[in-house]
Amino acid sequence: METIAVIDFETTGLGPTSGGRATEIAAVLVRGGVVVDTWSSLMNSGAWVPPYIQALTGISNEMLAGAPDSAQVMRELARFTEGCPLVAHNASFDRGFWQAEMARACIEPDLAHEFACTVLLSRRLWPEAKSHSLGSLVRFHDLRFNGRAHRAMADARVTAELLLKVRAEVASRFAMDLGCAQVDHALLAQLQRTPLRWLRRGLIEHVKARQKAQEAAA
Repeated sequence: METIAVIDFETTGLGPTSGGRATEIAAVLVRGGVVVDTWSSLMNSGAWVPPYIQALTGISNEMLAGAPDSAQVMRELARFTEGCPLVAHNASFDRGFWQAEMARACIEPDLAHEFACTVLLSRRLWPEAKSHSLGSLVRFHDLRFNGRAHRAMADARVTAELLLKVRAEVASRFAMDLGCAQVDHALLAQLQRTPLRWLRRGLIEHVKARQKAQEAAA
């Protein structure tokens, strides 16, 4: 049974290419429709956290001074998520920090670590939502939210709840087209790249390709 790792980074800035560094990371493992494990850590990269970021996240320079080294944290994260495809909300942001921090820690890429994005998926499934920010979707779907927004574990947990909502919606809306196929990470990765008007076609094509691959392997 597939295990998906839902991740969230807190950072000092908008992106690693503009000097941003990660300050906190959380990962939530989802298997069989439930959360089966969680892991999180602050991380000390030596980077300075600006006051407005401290106000947003609650993560201060003093907190990071006693945190584990960023390379150590990324090694632990790589072990925790080994073999798991990844999900994040606004995945392009988290993917950038994932790749940059893994590279700084000299960790070889895990081919299983492909990203699916709950922002892209929610835009396709619920275009009527006024906004697809995490906070707006929490209200739109009345999701459970525990903890402080813009802290990695709280955001990762609610993104995991959103992922389960996405999977249930796809399974319900396209039950006839899915047949016995599972709403797995590969299918979600396909749907997030599919224009809204071709969503059903994209799902059917994915299911057919999967069936052909299974028949060829038999």
